Amino acid sequence: MTAPHPRYRRALTVPLGMAMATAVAFLPNTAAAADAPGTVAGVTGAVNDVLASATGADASALSYVVNVRPGHGPSAHVKKAIAEAGGTIVTSYDQIGVIVVHSSNPDFAKAVRKVRGVDSAGNTRNAPLPAQSTTDLGAPKALSATEVAAAEAKSAAGQDPLESLQWDLPAIKADKAHEKSLGSSKVTVAVIDTGVDDTHPDIAPNFDRAASVNCVTGKPDTADGAWRPSSAESPHGTHVAGEIAASKNDVGMTGVAPGVKVAGIKVSTTAGYFYTEAVVCGFVWAATHGVDVTNNSYYTDPWYFNCTNDPDQKALVDAVSRASRYAEKKGTVNVAAAGNENYDLAADEITDPSSPNDGTPSDRVVDPSKCLDIPTQLPGVVTVAATGAKGIKSSFSNHGLGIIDVAAPGGDSTSYQAPAPPATSGLILGTLPGGKWGYMAGTSMASPHVAAVAALIKSTHPHASPALVKALLYAEADATPCTKPYDIDGDGKVDAVCEGSKNRNSFYGRGVVDALDAVTR
Repeated sequence: MTAPHPRYRRALTVPLGMAMATAVAFLPNTAAAADAPGTVAGVTGAVNDVLASATGADASALSYVVNVRPGHGPSAHVKKAIAEAGGTIVTSYDQIGVIVVHSSNPDFAKAVRKVRGVDSAGNTRNAPLPAQSTTDLGAPKALSATEVAAAEAKSAAGQDPLESLQWDLPAIKADKAHEKSLGSSKVTVAVIDTGVDDTHPDIAPNFDRAASVNCVTGKPDTADGAWRPSSAESPHGTHVAGEIAASKNDVGMTGVAPGVKVAGIKVSTTAGYFYTEAVVCGFVWAATHGVDVTNNSYYTDPWYFNCTNDPDQKALVDAVSRASRYAEKKGTVNVAAAGNENYDLAADEITDPSSPNDGTPSDRVVDPSKCLDIPTQLPGVVTVAATGAKGIKSSFSNHGLGIIDVAAPGGDSTSYQAPAPPATSGLILGTLPGGKWGYMAGTSMASPHVAAVAALIKSTHPHASPALVKALLYAEADATPCTKPYDIDGDGKVDAVCEGSKNRNSFYGRGVVDALDAVTR
């Protein structure tokens, strides 16, 4: 049995100079842990306290989504049926027909599915509200003053102090792109994640407060700072935000698109779960607040793969699908990480050992064409694989012919793919809460590179629709042929099989994204 783990994309986090020591963490299907993050100023109350108060004293209550016809809100008939089944409506996203309900009736979903006007209904979790905490979540240690000074001494003229450590920027020609354009401040990328510390000096200049929110309960909380992670929560979202839009301001690092705006849409509970109601809220918020691109470096809890032949899981797919489609209809490009288990997402079957991760997980064999990793496998979403410092698929990155759209730097063990000096780590440098910087790796780190390039395309073509932005993203990507044989650890055994042509294959999709083309074509 596999222990449950948080449902963002299990990014490896290590301090500067420790990549060699943690190389084993990059072997397929392994995870890494580290110390707790530092304190972030201005954090609102714990999300789980909010969830607990929402459900009152009943410790057995679960959260549900009830999907009805979009556009009109729940009918009086449906509202009455929900109440009679023991449900309390928390909020309703009428434009997509998704109702968030709390109920302690274990047969609530079964009863409501029989009601006229209900398309689907299912519980979004297995653990009663609030969710139980997991223990395998870590955070990176900050770069020391000595390490920062050493990096600054190696930076070239015109570079931010830590830019010499960012091998990922030249890997997608972002350094050359910055000579042409930093991106437009009229473009916003929303980080749907664990929260963003907007007080960080690299993030503050580009932060879009109006597009930021806390969606953890499934209902928007716009209190000042509600989007920030607490000291007990993952720095994941803050790291992602810096990768996208860390300002080019002679402080710290440089983002791929350092001239665009970045927003924080917090959807992860204090315990590290990304539940359906929060994800739906996040997409709808982005759709209605002028967000041009969303980055989604997670998968929706509690199921790694949501099987549509299961009525509960089908309801979750329906709800998140409606929300992501609505966002795209409103002008948003949605980008998502492919995952870090070295799975072939186009295989006939996959053994999922981790679901449900908030209950008692067990090995189950699924067909990934019918059991979807959401949102990354949803129609219209840009699915991103990770590459390392040598430009090869990262040891952990999921893949799949017809599934992967593009690839981007997500890092890898330095012993597998070491960068050229002066960079010292094969991982990805990013911002951390409390004004710090550190390394992480994962498809979680690849996805924000693609979201940022999409933002550069939108900056160059401000009137482009999401379909056109995606078409340009794919057309401008640098075609990358299959790596054959793929023996990333050099033990003489093939670690994954790449299929397809140079122009579209299972490892790199259409290729590695190109930031320079994004600002010049």
